[in-house]
Amino acid sequence: MSQRQVLQVFEQYQRARTQFVQTVAELAARPQNIETLQNAGVMSLLRPLLLDVVPTIQQTAALALGRLANYNDDLAEAVVKGDILPQLVYSLAEQNRFYKKAAAFVLRAVGKHSPQLAQAIVDCGALDTLVICLEDFDPGVKEAAAWALGYIARHNSELSQAVVDAGAVPLLVLCILEPEIALKRIAASALSDISKHSPELAQTVVDAGAIAHLAQMILNPDAKLKRQVLSALSQIAKHSVDLAEMVVEAEIFPVVLTCLKDSDEYVKKNAATLIREIAKHTPELSQLIVNAGGIAAVIDCVGNCKGNVRLPGIMMLGYVAAHSENLAMAVIISKGVPQLSICLSEEQEDHIKAAAAWALGQIGRHTPEHARAIAVINVLPVLLSLYMETESSEDLQVKTKKALKNILQKCTYLPALEPLLHDAPPNILKYVIGQFSKVLPHDSKARRLFVTSGGLKKVQEIKAEPGSLLQEYINTINNCYPEEIVRYYSPGYSEALLERVENYQPVL
Repeated sequence: MSQRQVLQVFEQYQRARTQFVQTVAELAARPQNIETLQNAGVMSLLRPLLLDVVPTIQQTAALALGRLANYNDDLAEAVVKGDILPQLVYSLAEQNRFYKKAAAFVLRAVGKHSPQLAQAIVDCGALDTLVICLEDFDPGVKEAAAWALGYIARHNSELSQAVVDAGAVPLLVLCILEPEIALKRIAASALSDISKHSPELAQTVVDAGAIAHLAQMILNPDAKLKRQVLSALSQIAKHSVDLAEMVVEAEIFPVVLTCLKDSDEYVKKNAATLIREIAKHTPELSQLIVNAGGIAAVIDCVGNCKGNVRLPGIMMLGYVAAHSENLAMAVIISKGVPQLSICLSEEQEDHIKAAAAWALGQIGRHTPEHARAIAVINVLPVLLSLYMETESSEDLQVKTKKALKNILQKCTYLPALEPLLHDAPPNILKYVIGQFSKVLPHDSKARRLFVTSGGLKKVQEIKAEPGSLLQEYINTINNCYPEEIVRYYSPGYSEALLERVENYQPVL
């Protein structure tokens, strides 16, 4: 065989390998082909191509493996069991930028599925190499490495700590300063994933100077970047008062409030989440938000959203109101109660209704004035019906019961309590009767109204355990009226009267 013929054979072999690997990569991009490729044993065919002498074949083989591993955890596990990871890690340090991107994509695709698969990536020494890639001159390599590191860190604190120990955090902070928007997004997302697990991990991100840089990007016009920036700041602020104060000191107010009006739903949600995570810690932090106009801004946001986007705003109002009477009154003055009532009535998801019920309970539990603000807009019957609805989730029933208890124990606005006399079960009724027993002894007009509206008659129909708190309340109410009035409205009194009529012997 001549030299020319030998070269032709090698060229044919190279073309065949190139065509094979490109076709597999294209097929792997479509989910309907994955099972067929898996059954054909494509993993074992791709593995040797990672070591191919032709760089484009190596890169395309890595891309195909990444697409397969990305599809489900079974295929990701096959990559691990096929002993492919060590080869990828070795090549990640040695090869060109195209291969580095493809190899980092495979690591990300494997690591995203479960902590066990992410741990397999850590165990094969990938973190150090990925961190080196964060210093690469090519932004695409940095982005691919940051993405893989974020996907590993997001699972749990141990994996996140491993990413920190590899020295990723300072380099991720540098990445958010790069001009490329895509790299900024992924770096912010990775910092968010590292911060979320514990105060110590969040502190590591803070110590690397992340807060100031993230805060400066809150008003960046790119919605996807804003989402990640707000998420990262939320994950830092949620852990402790000190961390929340550091976020606030970066002068995020009132700037962050503009994000509540953003056209992007996730920007709105993440902004409300950030405000919630700050507000929950102390009355002082909540007061700072109130002073910046945050209550009205959050209420407007809740009114302009639907579903889960509303949830952090609803919870934020509850956290603020829980701290003190004054802060709860700030929510009332800003028209927060009607908006929470709308959420309670129109939302379909039980967990959102439960959050609205909880928030209303936090507002109404302080004083009669706070409870009245809730009672006058007829929220109590809605809470009661949700509590008694058999299809309500257990969490919704618990939250509505607690809210009713909180509000009823302070409510002295009797017109709102009266309908509950007829509908409430005994465990709620005792709070309603308790409030009547507090008000009626001191209000003659209310006593008269209680008789004419049928309230006194209803009280006589209640069967209470002798010596119980409910019986004490009933006795207190009955003591507000002449004995003959109480007797008149007691069950069986009309029959007793008729019996007396029948037995009465007229004097002739």
